[in-house]
Amino acid sequence: MRHHFRWFWPVYFYVCSCAFGQSTASVAGTVHDQTGAPVSGAHVVVKSPLTNFERSSVADADGAFQLTNIPARNYEVRVEAPGFRPFETTVTLTARLTAELQVKLELAANETHVSVTASDRALLVNAEETGTRAQLSETDIGKMALQVGNRGLEAVVVSFPGFAQNANGAIHPRGAHNQMSFIIDGMPITDQLTGAFANSVDPNIVQNVELFTGNIPAEFGNKVSAVVNVTSKTGLGTGRLLGGSIAVSGAGFDTLSQVTQVAGEKGRLGFTFSLNTMKSNRYLDQVSLDNLHNGGNSQRAFSRLDYQAGAHDVLRLNLLAGRSSFELANLRSQQARGMDERQELRDVSAALGWVHTFNANTLWSSNSSYRTTVAQLFPSAGDFPVTAAQARHLSTVTLLNQLGIVRGRHNIRFGADIQHFPVSENFSFGITDPAFNAPESASYLPNLLAFDLSRGGRLFQFSKRASGSLYSSYLQDEISLGNWHVSAGLRFDNYRFLVHGSQFQPRLGLSYNIRGTGTVLRASYNRLYQTPPNENLLISNSDESSVLVAPDIRATVGSAVVLIRPERQNLYEMGLQQAVGRKVSLNASFYHKDAKDQQDNNSFFNTPIIFPMQLKSIRVNSVEGRMVVTPVSGFSGSLSVTHARAISTPPFTGGLYIGNGDVALLNSGPFVIDHDQVLSLQTIVNYTGKKGFYATCSMRYDSGLVTAAVDPAQVRNDPDYADLLPLVNLTSAPPRTRPRAVTDLVLGYQHLRGEKRHWEASLQISNISNERALYNFQSAFVGTRLVQPRTAGVRLTWFF
Repeated sequence: MRHHFRWFWPVYFYVCSCAFGQSTASVAGTVHDQTGAPVSGAHVVVKSPLTNFERSSVADADGAFQLTNIPARNYEVRVEAPGFRPFETTVTLTARLTAELQVKLELAANETHVSVTASDRALLVNAEETGTRAQLSETDIGKMALQVGNRGLEAVVVSFPGFAQNANGAIHPRGAHNQMSFIIDGMPITDQLTGAFANSVDPNIVQNVELFTGNIPAEFGNKVSAVVNVTSKTGLGTGRLLGGSIAVSGAGFDTLSQVTQVAGEKGRLGFTFSLNTMKSNRYLDQVSLDNLHNGGNSQRAFSRLDYQAGAHDVLRLNLLAGRSSFELANLRSQQARGMDERQELRDVSAALGWVHTFNANTLWSSNSSYRTTVAQLFPSAGDFPVTAAQARHLSTVTLLNQLGIVRGRHNIRFGADIQHFPVSENFSFGITDPAFNAPESASYLPNLLAFDLSRGGRLFQFSKRASGSLYSSYLQDEISLGNWHVSAGLRFDNYRFLVHGSQFQPRLGLSYNIRGTGTVLRASYNRLYQTPPNENLLISNSDESSVLVAPDIRATVGSAVVLIRPERQNLYEMGLQQAVGRKVSLNASFYHKDAKDQQDNNSFFNTPIIFPMQLKSIRVNSVEGRMVVTPVSGFSGSLSVTHARAISTPPFTGGLYIGNGDVALLNSGPFVIDHDQVLSLQTIVNYTGKKGFYATCSMRYDSGLVTAAVDPAQVRNDPDYADLLPLVNLTSAPPRTRPRAVTDLVLGYQHLRGEKRHWEASLQISNISNERALYNFQSAFVGTRLVQPRTAGVRLTWFF
């Protein structure tokens, strides 16, 4: 039996090796005139005014056309040809299926105008959405006022409601700490993707982003407080052998970057490639008003190959790689002692996929992917008040299979997933400041004396390897019943790593479309099972690190080591979509989340070293809203609003809270955690002129996240933090960073030749008012970080 089982994994991997999950749809059809003759060269445009998504194609000699890679929702379709009247209609696209259109064009001389249109309101709401979802296209992303030197897709996602903005690009989705997944063409990435901890997803590879924060479909698991489903750019449908762009930019803090993109198709093969490189002297968010020792650089590459193997089979290959090397921003005391720590991050991902279509209503998709990430922190001779080093290696092998069937009112998806994750961790630290853990101080911890290098101690060292697995299966059915839409899903996860556990997870949603009013009501319940983060999970759960646990924490939890378990959540949501007139869409929701074994991280002395930790429970209540205004005389925009209340209950387990006295206070009872924020507003206003000029203004207001409960007198006497005291309110209950409003602006011009772009130039100013503000202050979870000061930059792009 054992001999035969050895062959299972190689065979299974081969079967899945050309696979990917598909969440997009297609539009195909033919264009004829009144006599039935094909109209060659007819121009077909599929467009969503709500998301600014647009794809176009030209009918061939037989009048046939096809547009692929389109996110599922409602769209306008417009067909034009010289000598004919335009044809217009609306279509509702269902994921994984092709909508067939037979278009008959009327001669322009005829008085009859062939236009099959639905109410404009149908394009402003989606009656099939049973939870909070949003979309953003590459058109909007390309013109967004992202911070100069932006490193990742997180800066795009944070413009939606439900996200608390944090340092170094980190975002808190719905009261969680980075518990989110990025799905790139079906390849799941669950690493903590921020500029400090991993190489983020490059926004330049995106064709469309679909964001799930409510009623998460059963096909998504593992990290699902938010799911960012990315459809990348494809060469298929470009109609060219080779095309692309080269963009170069420069900005303050000696920031330089370039993005090169190429795409094309030949026969049944389509390809895209993107290379993004950047260097800056403000790579991470500063830890003090002085930008000390903060240089870095990054390189990211992405490629995608699509091959139409036959009438029923499509193959895809995705390759993703990144590298970054950067200094750790210093405090003044660290800079004075010559502290010179730096970190290097590397990652490589590959996904192979296959989709087989049995018929118009049934298809099989499969995906296999491999991702490996390496994080290395290098110490220096001047490290202060501690010295630390890490070498962390995390790999993830994922195998996915899904069967999709559409029958009558049902859109059924059934699938099974396997993840395997080997982990290797090496960590060391020692105390270098004699005053840090002085025996005569009130906060003295005798268990740290052995690792006090200033008193003849030795380095604490940890090295370990282990591996775990997650086995999953799910069934999801989307049912249309007239004005009603039912989303019924069930997922089962079996987690086997340092702890073993399993969970059935119902995912249930319901929406009702009040026809003629542009109103959709919805409600949902989700049971979610979120597995622990794998970054430094071994040391956070080790007997070796138990010698570092403070006595008061050890007394609270009853032992030195309590293993971190998967978080079990109940998520309830009620929502409303409303079309206002012909140009405005409103989306509002209220949700309540209660969870046991809440997961979070704590940061090690403002460094990128993070340690998973756990609290007994958390409850979150929030109201969210988003208004979208579709284009009116060139103007469009959106407004996102979030109010969130998050209460956590100790005790803490896991983590490594050396030198953080705030943990003892937080361990005494329920407390407002740093995901809590009274009000967050994000507004974006776009203008697109007819002669190529455009402008985007983005303003974000945050009322302030919770900080450490620190004595103001102690801060006032600390030269590293004294000048930050006006930026934090330590006397409020709970203490918070002070409110901030940051405005960014982009002004640009596109030079067109006909309908094709020739070159583009833009000027961007981040934080126009030069607002001085904090993301965090001495937080047990993320340390101290400042908002980027005013920074200007220019970008030039050539298209070929």
